[in-house]
Amino acid sequence: MSNSVNYKMWTVCMIQKEDKVLLLDRQHDNFKGFIPPGGKVEFPESIVESAIREVKEETGLEVSNLIFKGLYEYVNPVAMDRYMIFNYITKDFKGELLEDAPEGKAVWVNIREAYNLPMQESIRRRFPLFFEGGTFEIQVEWNHAENKEGKVTIRKT
Repeated sequence: MSNSVNYKMWTVCMIQKEDKVLLLDRQHDNFKGFIPPGGKVEFPESIVESAIREVKEETGLEVSNLIFKGLYEYVNPVAMDRYMIFNYITKDFKGELLEDAPEGKAVWVNIREAYNLPMQESIRRRFPLFFEGGTFEIQVEWNHAENKEGKVTIRKT
């Protein structure tokens, strides 16, 4: 029996324009709701390169000057899985939004109004932390037996 941990990494990049953020209205598979652009880190690209690439693929925008906001991770001690999501924010972008975005329609949403939109709990939990000073680390221990979130630990610095 192997004791090696399976690591998987993703990125999320919140794009802010004045009092609005760009969110994708994702309506496919089991991850529905409004989400910031992001996706899987491809080997051997860097984490930041992944965030920039994913934003371009999902929105058509070219982002720069990304600011690291925090780490969100799921750990499953039974399956020996660790899923790490690196979260960024930027106000620096150029380009035009894609008409037919692959992950969902890209929409500019007022930050205050975004709290009323349907979101996955993992997005809702960290959404306000993008707009606070400092960074965050959120660790969710996955309840393998019940296939749902277990203990949630939130640290802010």
